[in-house]
Amino acid sequence: MRGFIKFLTTASLMLSLPLTGCGRGPSGPVQTAPVPVTVSLPLKKNVSDFSDLTGRTSAVETVDVRARVDGYLEKIHFKEGALVKKGELLFEIDPRPYQAQVNFAKAQVAANEALLTKAKADNVRNKTLAQKSPGTISQQDLDQFQSAEDQAIANVGTAKATLETNELNLAFTKVLSPIDGRVSRYNQTVGNLIQQDTTLLTTIVSVDPIYVYADVDEQTVLHVREMIREGKAKSARDTDIHVKLGLANRRGFQRDGTINFVDNQLNPKTGTLRIRAVFPNEDQFLTPGMFGRVRIPIGEPHDALLVSDRAIDTDQGQKIVYIVDKDNKVDSRPVTLGAVDDGLRVIEAGLSPTDHVIVNGLQRIRPGVTVDPKLVEMPGSSVPSTSPDSSAEERSPAH
Repeated sequence: MRGFIKFLTTASLMLSLPLTGCGRGPSGPVQTAPVPVTVSLPLKKNVSDFSDLTGRTSAVETVDVRARVDGYLEKIHFKEGALVKKGELLFEIDPRPYQAQVNFAKAQVAANEALLTKAKADNVRNKTLAQKSPGTISQQDLDQFQSAEDQAIANVGTAKATLETNELNLAFTKVLSPIDGRVSRYNQTVGNLIQQDTTLLTTIVSVDPIYVYADVDEQTVLHVREMIREGKAKSARDTDIHVKLGLANRRGFQRDGTINFVDNQLNPKTGTLRIRAVFPNEDQFLTPGMFGRVRIPIGEPHDALLVSDRAIDTDQGQKIVYIVDKDNKVDSRPVTLGAVDDGLRVIEAGLSPTDHVIVNGLQRIRPGVTVDPKLVEMPGSSVPSTSPDSSAEERSPAH
């Protein structure tokens, strides 16, 4: 028993002694490996500031087709929704009553021309007789013969005018297309009574080119006018301003057009100024009434630096990007954002062409952290960078 107690006491003393023979020395600060990130040089590109508006397409020409004479609809010569040419026959109204009026008017012309022939002969005969035998015919009778001839001439003119009117009415029984375009449905079927200038037969809209109307807000209007006054932009009233059109089913802007009208006043109810652009529509893809996105350039083209939106962060409401300096340390840089151009964001202020912008790995960095950067082309760019270092191979900014 005494031996066991002695053993426990000896073991306790040994455990209480410091372990210096086989222990490790005091540990130093933990060394953290540089964070791998991807960096890119800003893309330098010639861009234009622009404003995106919502627009609606409209036909350049729209015609409500109505008959110019009364009558019963006899024939229809077009297919609903088809393309028609100017002068193409669309409808026929029963022509028989108007043909009868033309025939009657022709007879009236012939009768009056016969009376004119007789009046001229009587007038010539009596004038000749008066010259050969003075005093045989009084001056009063000569005046009556001259008056009869003049009246006969006027009657012939009246009859011919009546004939022309009746021939026009007969021609109007054939309703022709006044423009090239696409015809709508027919609103009246064969057998219906058509009233002159009242009954709507169909509607035709032109297809090429096509208009797009859009409304510009007052703030943009004032900004553009300030730029025009400073000589930094040109007025659409004085020169051709080229615009682009994008449709709801596609990304980007696929069609090019030109502004051809700017209204003379702002709408006081909406505070907007209406503009109109004209776009080619040879493929007839655009139809009046469609919504579209109209991109209008503001000011003259200028060089700008662009970065991917993924490189942009926010710090207390301020937009920033992260830059890698020559020592491979991260620094934050406040920037002023511009518009999106071809998928990249324009940086109006805060960057230089030689800055190495972090585009991947933002979640793992903070200012002052050492990183291991890899240089690549700016993500989303469709053209090579024109920055001074863009031709260099992928390398660390510190090299």
